Amino acid sequence: MISGFFIFNQKGEVLISRLYRTDLKRSIADVFRIQVVSNSDVRSPIITLGSTSFFHVRINNLYIVAVTKCNANAALVFEFCYRFISIAKSYFGKVDEEAVKNNFVLIYELIDEIIDFGYPQNSEADTLKTYITTESVVSTSIAAEESSKITTQATGSTSWRRGDVKYKKNEAFVDVVETVNLSMSAKGTILRADVDGHILMRAYLSGTPECKFGLNDKLVIDKNDRGAGGDAVELDDCRFHQCVRLDEFDSTRTISFIPPDGEFELMRYRSTSNIKLPLRIIPTVNEVGTTQVTYVITVKTNFNNKLSATNVIVRIPTPLNTTSVDCKVPLGKAKYVPAENVVVWKIPRIQGGQEVTFSGTAKLTSTTHRQVWARPPIDVDFQVLMFTASGLIVRFLKVFEKSNYHSVKWVRYLTKASGTYQVRF
Repeated sequence: MISGFFIFNQKGEVLISRLYRTDLKRSIADVFRIQVVSNSDVRSPIITLGSTSFFHVRINNLYIVAVTKCNANAALVFEFCYRFISIAKSYFGKVDEEAVKNNFVLIYELIDEIIDFGYPQNSEADTLKTYITTESVVSTSIAAEESSKITTQATGSTSWRRGDVKYKKNEAFVDVVETVNLSMSAKGTILRADVDGHILMRAYLSGTPECKFGLNDKLVIDKNDRGAGGDAVELDDCRFHQCVRLDEFDSTRTISFIPPDGEFELMRYRSTSNIKLPLRIIPTVNEVGTTQVTYVITVKTNFNNKLSATNVIVRIPTPLNTTSVDCKVPLGKAKYVPAENVVVWKIPRIQGGQEVTFSGTAKLTSTTHRQVWARPPIDVDFQVLMFTASGLIVRFLKVFEKSNYHSVKWVRYLTKASGTYQVRF
């Protein structure tokens, strides 16, 4: 598995170094610095030199590097790297060079606890915080009885949760967050439309509760069942938190689990079929001779009039030789940004069923050599609450606990786009 773990800064200096096996020497760090850090042409996150493979992830000008001599599972190695980043953020916030230098003792404690002889072990942040403490996270004194609870938690069937958690008010919050990716041609043909979804949960529940979580009645995950129904929600792939009982989900499509305490990602999924696009963009752009370009951009909402899209930002490209743009909008504000060669149209809120139109004229300066305008796509950012583009809904959320306490459940839906919703013209 993993033979060594390193953290480099952008200069190639080693900040953290830990060897787990004898098949590597510390001089291997020099190889990575020369072959990757000093080589601007390297873009692949995996570099294999002879029998040695380097897996690296970049964050805030740091290189998080795992080195192996065997044919390791690449997905597992990268999952470890990203899990380490997540744990580090939960301990000391931003992961950068200064934070690593200030917390290097803590980092060595963490990586020694997370990895044993190159094999990832316990990587649950909540569990690690109970026995790897810093002043900002947990009190410094841990009683003897607390230590026995830690041992049970680290070796028991629910390593992600302690059994003695207590709250005055028992609450469970579920957020279904979907990011829509769209690429539409100038003729209105959808070239790509898919959804990246996350189900995030915040569980403030006493004891060791059993939660049951139900999704749509018509939920298709198996590719062989595709086309069973026109209104079925089809998911291409699903990934669950380790607390979920997968055998029950396969048989009944019910997610059954004992939740970790606090905030965690319960499920991640992707959908490429039956996508409901929340906004429709209708562009009409005409070049009038060599002196100006006229724009008529219409934004239509495709959801219930009780809902609304907020923080809508439409970025409309202009030719490189644009001098000024005359903008007219019935809603929001539009402004030409010369540094980016775009008109930025900001709309605070659009109601469902509403239609708004931007009209404008871009004035161009004359050039000796006329270049053909590449016409980059129009880019749209937005957020729509209580709407899912995939059609995924939470049918029920039940909490069972031996003391039969009353719990309050909240479910929220959010569909958004940020740099991934593009329409060509």
